[in-house]
Amino acid sequence: MGDPAGVGPEIIVKALNRWGRRQRKRARVLVIGDPGTLKRALDVVNSPADLHVVEYPRQAFSVEEGIPILPATDEDLSHVEWGRLTPSAGRAQIDFLRRAVDLALRAEIQAVVTAPIHKVGIKLAGLSFPGHTEMLAQWTGASHYAMMVAGPRLRVVPVTLHQPIMEAVSRLDVESISRTIHLTHCALKEWFGVPHPRIAVAGLNPHAGDQGLFGLEEVQIIEPAVKSCCSAGMVVEGPFPPDSVFRMAAEGRFDAVVAMYHDQGLIPVKLIHPHEAVNLTLGLPIIRTSVDHGTAYDIAGKGIASEQSLLTALGLAEQLSRRATVLPGGVGSP
Repeated sequence: MGDPAGVGPEIIVKALNRWGRRQRKRARVLVIGDPGTLKRALDVVNSPADLHVVEYPRQAFSVEEGIPILPATDEDLSHVEWGRLTPSAGRAQIDFLRRAVDLALRAEIQAVVTAPIHKVGIKLAGLSFPGHTEMLAQWTGASHYAMMVAGPRLRVVPVTLHQPIMEAVSRLDVESISRTIHLTHCALKEWFGVPHPRIAVAGLNPHAGDQGLFGLEEVQIIEPAVKSCCSAGMVVEGPFPPDSVFRMAAEGRFDAVVAMYHDQGLIPVKLIHPHEAVNLTLGLPIIRTSVDHGTAYDIAGKGIASEQSLLTALGLAEQLSRRATVLPGGVGSP
């Protein structure tokens, strides 16, 4: 369910109202969260759907109409207001996620789709993680992982994630870039069915350093990583100037772009795919997809948030759960 004060509950209701009978036959969707909050979300979007509280996942198969929900927190959320973070809401969003991960690790569910959480809420819950991805990696024991944001025309995987820009740059090295390329290559083959993935690597500096005129990271770090992956049999090109590589990939020249840091990769994806992009975590022993937006406190509780990214995340999770063979250590783990 994500943050109970954000748009997660209402987009869940809107998405499941559109999750038709044909899709239900392929995949049952179980909400892990708080029934009271979801009831409030039904009222927000004027949905007539019924809620069915279940005790364990398989009971969702007996729910032919309405929305099955598994309670996953002891927090009292009756006084939580839309768009206002509280300690109880912060703790509850962690409870929801932790329960989903535990069920996935026990194979009681085949995939986890996450609504947005609030990063300040993580701190209020007493945790120090910067986001979903890092929590999922620690809880599932994944040592090497990455975040892919995928849309119909553009897929991007940043090497670094949620760090200040100066720290992100300082963490770049040949090993981390090579590992991210490898994770991307394996995900494209095993999850997206691309038999011979073509991967582009973005440079860090303007004009990809222009042979050292604007920085040496391309020569000293990125080029050696690209050469190493090519020697391992992968089709990898770069580093390309960051201001042109995403356009080339969107036009079909590459199957994915490995970016150097968070915003370098996510800005072009969200510009091209404002509602269709999905967040996918690589390297986990479970399947996890997510919306590519935040809690949107400014519009929470108004019933106007778009459910399209969540619908796309649900569809991708259903496809991957049928297509992928998830091994210990995760898809694409070195």
